[in-house]
Amino acid sequence: MSKFELISEARQTILDADEEKALQIIEHALTEEMDLLELVQEGFAEGNRELGELFENGKLSLPELIFSTEVMKRVLEVVESLPGSNREKVKGKVLLATVDGDVHDIGKGMVASTMKSYGIDVIDIGREVPVDTIIEKAKEFNVDIIGTSALLTSTLKEQKKLEEKLRELGIRDRFTTMVGGAPCTLRWATRIGADIYTEDAIEAAKKALELLMKKK
Repeated sequence: MSKFELISEARQTILDADEEKALQIIEHALTEEMDLLELVQEGFAEGNRELGELFENGKLSLPELIFSTEVMKRVLEVVESLPGSNREKVKGKVLLATVDGDVHDIGKGMVASTMKSYGIDVIDIGREVPVDTIIEKAKEFNVDIIGTSALLTSTLKEQKKLEEKLRELGIRDRFTTMVGGAPCTLRWATRIGADIYTEDAIEAAKKALELLMKKK
């Protein structure tokens, strides 16, 4: 199987939520001594990007999205666990959390998977995370970027609360803040003083990567 065919099939396994086939492709790539980073970014991650577009356009159900997202997570776990997998790590860390009062984490999961596929070190601390915990973990892991997701209009206030708390503690300049989620807008991000607003997982990963590469 050629490199082009492997990349194409890798992309399709995410769209089909076919974990078994995805792992077979990784094994085949190892046998062919293919660059796994290239396979992840141009194959699996591309499928992940298309997945998000299909869901946003109403062409994919939530259960289908969940299944495919889990396959992407599994792919990244396997690739990262392989010795000598030539997975280049980007210097710097990103902490991701869904804010307190919000149980939605599918979108955040896609952001985490996409960032990892770009070689970014991601610490995902889950959903319904209080502001104090977000700050505590950001300091503990010494992250560069704090990314928060709010999928409900009622929980947007937590993103504002985070900005206020960071300023109150005198550590606002220590972190770059990134916000996203369905009700979130660029206007909202500007209003609360967040550094970055992104509409989707690919944009979030690209902006995070750009920022971290500048800090190298």
